Amino acid sequence: MEKTIQVENLKVEVYKEPIEMGKAAADFVAAKLNKTIEEKGAANLILATGASQFTFLEALQQKEIDWKKITVFHLDEYKGISDNHPASFRKYLKDRILDAVAPKKIYFLNGDAENLEQEMLRYEEKLKKHPIDVGCIGIGENGHIAFNDPPVADFNDPKLVKLVELDEACRNQQLGEGWFPTFEDVPTRALTLTISAILSCKAICCVVPDVRKADAVFNTLNGSISTACPATILRTHSDTVLFLDSASASNL
Repeated sequence: MEKTIQVENLKVEVYKEPIEMGKAAADFVAAKLNKTIEEKGAANLILATGASQFTFLEALQQKEIDWKKITVFHLDEYKGISDNHPASFRKYLKDRILDAVAPKKIYFLNGDAENLEQEMLRYEEKLKKHPIDVGCIGIGENGHIAFNDPPVADFNDPKLVKLVELDEACRNQQLGEGWFPTFEDVPTRALTLTISAILSCKAICCVVPDVRKADAVFNTLNGSISTACPATILRTHSDTVLFLDSASASNL
């Protein structure tokens, strides 16, 4: 580890390389899950997607975890995309970790459900029945957490799941990461867990590598707590660790 920083409640750990950062985040999550399983016999986990999570998910697969005692949720999914679309977050998680570890139960948010209102209510009910022990998230280039972009972020959201419009910066990020061939192909709407749902997680692991995220990281730690940079709200959570590499921490 290169350094640690504390900003209000938020602990920040900076590592030289993304692989080292991913391993440290996996250690944190595995310890939380194993302790919860020891105490309660089961654990509930939210997993994030995107290029930022590659090294973390790879390292998490190597950990000694009893996946048969874990129920998995995910953060978000594009509206109207099937689970075999190359950019689908359901496909991403199946390919990158879930098929390999085979958890007890997986609840997916189906962005292509015929009735999205019903789908969001269904998912909200499942989340209420399975209070989340560990939430794994990232931070977007515009400071979003899940798909809570600045224009739609609400720190006191009454809902746990909602349908949102994606802002241009967010859609450009999805294009830049190579998930879609053109900007026009990037969906304009998505289903997302709200900030209220994320903050209700007992522990949060936030993994943010890459120089593309350096401004968002700086704003998260130095700006006033506001929806202009939704990730600033993480400074109020009682058990969150922000894992950075030297590139994403380069403005600090």
